[in-house]
Amino acid sequence: MLSLSFPLGDGMKPGLTTNMNILTTLRITGVLFGLALCTLNSPAVATGTTTGTETSKIDDALAISEASIGSSIGRYGFQSTDSKAVQLSQFFGKPLVISLIYTGCADVCPMVSENLAAAVDVATDTFGKDAFNVVTIGFDSKNDTPGRMRSYARSHGIDVTNWYFLSGSNHAIEQLADDMGFIFTPSAKGFDHMTRTSVVDGDGVIYRHIYGESFDAPQLVEPLKDIIFGRAGNVTSLDGMINQIRLFCTIYDPASGRYRFDYSIFIKSAAGLMVMGGTAFVLVRALLANRRTRRRIASHSHPTRPSMGDHGA
Repeated sequence: MLSLSFPLGDGMKPGLTTNMNILTTLRITGVLFGLALCTLNSPAVATGTTTGTETSKIDDALAISEASIGSSIGRYGFQSTDSKAVQLSQFFGKPLVISLIYTGCADVCPMVSENLAAAVDVATDTFGKDAFNVVTIGFDSKNDTPGRMRSYARSHGIDVTNWYFLSGSNHAIEQLADDMGFIFTPSAKGFDHMTRTSVVDGDGVIYRHIYGESFDAPQLVEPLKDIIFGRAGNVTSLDGMINQIRLFCTIYDPASGRYRFDYSIFIKSAAGLMVMGGTAFVLVRALLANRRTRRRIASHSHPTRPSMGDHGA
């Protein structure tokens, strides 16, 4: 099966900082590296033939995927593992992580789910279990029944409170895939599909796609952090100010593989602001004192002449 996946690769572990410029650079580099891997591993390369068609398919799939960012997903109906009706809109109001898999996938999809589980564990530890939801949706509408989805979750050890495994009709799957720019096509061994995890904000708008079956926890946690704390948040309210502090002071610790709230960043920032404020105060006082001195000097240099009185005879 040719899987249109975009892994980061073993030799490209990110620096794991909260600097979004670094994460963005790594994300783009990972996509490009993944494209190279997919091209090298394609059947056309193995037989020594050209790979122009396969490369074009991958490029097109990536372009469609990225174009969906900023788009809204529809309020489609699905079924839970106990065959109860579930509306996707039920999960709106907080960030939603969406993973599209099919249960007949023997290698890539299980890796996606197990790696996602590790990242979700870190995210839950960082934000709390009620801060976001996760849904894994089977896109093989014929075979990904509620029972199959339940067995899939159990076989991969996933039993998380805010994680739901859903089945859907062919119409609902196609509509959602179209909204999300998710490409999958039937193949001899199952499906050729993009390996991707998506983060949707509380309004149902696609915020970020994470490519590859293997990725580091910050690639999931950082976009969730943006949404939960609000990278462009309102700093005029107390809650907004607190969230901005939490946004910039919640950092990843590579040694523990967890996020922590680093008070030192806030203390250093506050100390820096105090120093800047104190410096500005001293400069303003010195400027005002200098103006007063110049005025006194000017007044002594040009004394007021007495007026000429009327000296009558």
